[in-house]
Amino acid sequence: RGPEAPSDPRLLPMDIPGISQPARSAPRFPSASPIRSGLLALLLTLAACGPAPGQRPADLIVIGQTAEPKSLDPQATTALNDFRILVNLYEGLVRFRPGTLEPEPALAERWEISADGRRYTFHLRRGVRFHDGNPFDAEAVRFNFERMLRPDHPYHHTGPFPLAFFFHPIQTIEVLDPQTIAFELDQPFAPLLSNLAYPTGLLVSPTAVRRQDKDYGRRPAGTGPFRFVDWQPRRRVLLERNPDYWGEPARPRQRLFRPLSDPMTRVADLMAGGIDLVTELSPDNLALLRGDPRFRVHEQTGPHLWFLILNTRSKPLADRRVRQALNLALDKQALVEQVLQDTAAVAAGPVPAAFDWAWDPDLAPYPYDPERARELLRQAGYGDGLRLRLLAPTSGSGMLSPVQMATAIQGNLAAVGVELEIETYEWNTYLAKVNRGLEGQGDLAEMAWMTNDPDTLPYLALRSAAGPEQGGFNSGSYRNPRVDVLVEQARRSTDRARRAELYRELQRLVH
Repeated sequence: RGPEAPSDPRLLPMDIPGISQPARSAPRFPSASPIRSGLLALLLTLAACGPAPGQRPADLIVIGQTAEPKSLDPQATTALNDFRILVNLYEGLVRFRPGTLEPEPALAERWEISADGRRYTFHLRRGVRFHDGNPFDAEAVRFNFERMLRPDHPYHHTGPFPLAFFFHPIQTIEVLDPQTIAFELDQPFAPLLSNLAYPTGLLVSPTAVRRQDKDYGRRPAGTGPFRFVDWQPRRRVLLERNPDYWGEPARPRQRLFRPLSDPMTRVADLMAGGIDLVTELSPDNLALLRGDPRFRVHEQTGPHLWFLILNTRSKPLADRRVRQALNLALDKQALVEQVLQDTAAVAAGPVPAAFDWAWDPDLAPYPYDPERARELLRQAGYGDGLRLRLLAPTSGSGMLSPVQMATAIQGNLAAVGVELEIETYEWNTYLAKVNRGLEGQGDLAEMAWMTNDPDTLPYLALRSAAGPEQGGFNSGSYRNPRVDVLVEQARRSTDRARRAELYRELQRLVH
């Protein structure tokens, strides 16, 4: 989520956008700035590989990151920026098969699920060791999940664990033998395997946690193809090949992650050969690199959603007419074409199109209709205009050009009489601020989530019981009792067709 976690236009309230036809007409941005968005989405894993400088070892690859990691404890962080490092250090019981969202074996070689969907038995890979030399076994698995889920666990204080609710249905954990472990659930839970494949399900060394205690996130130990070397604040995180890795040896020998929050600095270093790979480039820079034969650009549409959080608790956004007016005022297709230069697609609801089995193809995004927006504002008592505050990160864990996007939103809203003040913050500061909730801080905020299941965003950002005061990411305090029911029913159903029906109804309600 942008807890990296986590709309009306946001993807919360009862109005949102989704795939629309590409209209290649003249720009429709007001003179102030461009325009934009409601629930933008999809497409944004970009990487450019450049020439390595001669003074650098040939077996080192340098990656430009958007920010300093918050933690190298996979169970204590939520940011995609951190996850990109962590998947090199750690593994989970399962992982996603490359190029898909289907779980496949990882540290568990196989598993069985009981007929009632409440018992999962995992058979673990033999001969695996953590980077600190300790064996990976069923007791290590139990330690990991009980550390997250049990407040009385002796190392629960090494959290907090903001995504532990991914595993809340696990009622008991039974070690059957050193290589076999069983999870007993309090009810069927369809997203469990998908959640285990998410980075929150990556497994840490119990011995390292005991040794480092609350400092574990600075000195990590997993079972992955790379092991930790050092973390120099604001400079780098360095990993090296794990010589005892059970799988195929990693290449190259070392990976160095550099925090470069300024996008122009990332591009300049890439062009100069100081870094080999970057992510989250601006569309302008992406276009530049596409035409340069020294670089390769990789793009893929994934289960990613970029959206606006709306503060539904306080006026004026507590009024549905105002929320819908903002959605109608934003020319999302023009944003995609002219600000993001076709590196994204417009979304219609809280389920990404990558989940084609659950996504509703008949749900159209809100059209660009500024006249209707003005009428709704008049009906809500804001015919003379209103002022709102938008919070935006200077760079985002998964967001392309967030400041330019905010400026575009500002220009569009100005055209319908809404004066928008923009406040920007560095990513980790921004995340901490927004995760506390918008009440008393602002009216709108940008956010993005790379999701792993259709359940993720509705559960994290739409449930009434997922507000910041309850440790969730419903920062705009969206409330809809029927949505709450649909979320719970969909995650308990083991019938994929039935789950799809429930998610489509949910999408229509939120829209």
